[in-house]
Amino acid sequence: MHQDFDRCYRAVKSQDARFDGWFITAVLTTGIYCRPSCPARTPLPQNVAFYPTAAAAQRSGFRACKRCRPDAVPGSPQWNIRGDVVARAMRLIADGTVDRDGVNGLANRLGYSARQLQRLLQAEVGAGPLALARAQRTQTARILIETTELALSDVAFAAGFASIRQFNDTIQAAYAATPTILRSQAARRAPVRAGSQAPGPGALTLRLPVRTPFAFEGVFGHLAASAVIGCEEVRDGAYRRTLALPHGNGVASLSPAPDHVRCTLALDDFRDLTAAITRCRRLLDLDADPEAVIDALTADPALAPLVAAAPGQRIPRTVDEDELAVRVVLGQQVSIKAARTHAQRLVVAHGERIADPGGGLTHVFPSMQRLADIDPDQLALPLARRQTLCALVARLADGTIDLDPGCDWERARHDLLELPGIGDWTAEVIAMRGLGDPDAFPITDLGVRLSARRQELPEQPKALLQRSARWRPWRSYATQYLWAGLDHAVNCWPPASKEIA
Repeated sequence: MHQDFDRCYRAVKSQDARFDGWFITAVLTTGIYCRPSCPARTPLPQNVAFYPTAAAAQRSGFRACKRCRPDAVPGSPQWNIRGDVVARAMRLIADGTVDRDGVNGLANRLGYSARQLQRLLQAEVGAGPLALARAQRTQTARILIETTELALSDVAFAAGFASIRQFNDTIQAAYAATPTILRSQAARRAPVRAGSQAPGPGALTLRLPVRTPFAFEGVFGHLAASAVIGCEEVRDGAYRRTLALPHGNGVASLSPAPDHVRCTLALDDFRDLTAAITRCRRLLDLDADPEAVIDALTADPALAPLVAAAPGQRIPRTVDEDELAVRVVLGQQVSIKAARTHAQRLVVAHGERIADPGGGLTHVFPSMQRLADIDPDQLALPLARRQTLCALVARLADGTIDLDPGCDWERARHDLLELPGIGDWTAEVIAMRGLGDPDAFPITDLGVRLSARRQELPEQPKALLQRSARWRPWRSYATQYLWAGLDHAVNCWPPASKEIA
């Protein structure tokens, strides 16, 4: 979008918040870059340049606006709706792959050489992998500086910087201020910061921005209704769950509001902060573009009432794609309650125990390597499903099926469908909730068919598939709106049942 100057300038002139995260506005006369909705006086057209990312603007010598906070916006939704190599790379960079494995590690995950990947990213987003990762570290550092009481040295390493000097130099270049000055300025604006409310040592609280409208009842209700006791819970109006992260474990507590989500993280190792934030955002689908979905789906008279009733639905996703795949297989042809029971047995028997002083969480969902050693006879499942689960776990554990944020969606579908016992419903639900494909469509889902009948949509799969062509590329969101039209526990937030509290 940044290449369409007239469209971008109209968005800036109208201070339209819907475009925040889509592109960056750089003001040539001041050397500052802003979000499109910046409340400052609109610069003249000849004094403006547009960039696809903050990293590209920083690379060209611009520093972040202190008024509009261009780093405090949701990410660009285009990386979540595309399956090409650039989008896959952006998802992996957001998850911290460059910080952990370097550029060569990122390139190997994508099947490209480092030089090819550098060229592709430079051409499309205006910056290479290192610059993109550096911009992400900088934004994370600013959040920690301004919203927590962490020592600045801890902030540096939590954000992913290799040294204090690198941290200081990067913050000075990006914000024209030292970390100490940024903290003192934030203290003057808000003497009581959110981080001071963090529950105990090793925890901090952040505000996760979201594009409005935000119908949080759907995504939070779904996560609550399917919560696995010990691994997930609802407590004091928050959805809480354990996290398995690259350097240790953690606990996330997520409380929704109409325009943001309050996120409290307790981590074993603060180096996992970026990954934990990214995974929480992915879990709640916070980088989605609800306006684009609404515009497309309201064009169908059958879906328009569902969209109008609760605009801004998000897809209930996952913090771990492998975990989601296992849970979907456990849920084949059984109720949500039965699927939770099966998953809970796996968690208690094979998950790593954790301490949770602030709640009732006891285990992290077991890794595929742990589950690969499971005795199939110990599974209280029908024989066919036992075989399916064991085959899936084995392929996930040895890497022959790849479901991580940088995977190829169509290749993942193909690999899943080759396994005995995995059909279209399983593959499409995994693609929708695990991989984040916005056009996945579990057409044979019972809830989809029931809601389709109520909306006077075709109920037969072939006819419904033809009708769904007009919803593309948002059929995952159409599915969520159809689910939202049902009288079911997945649409209740806070949940009525005490079972998961």
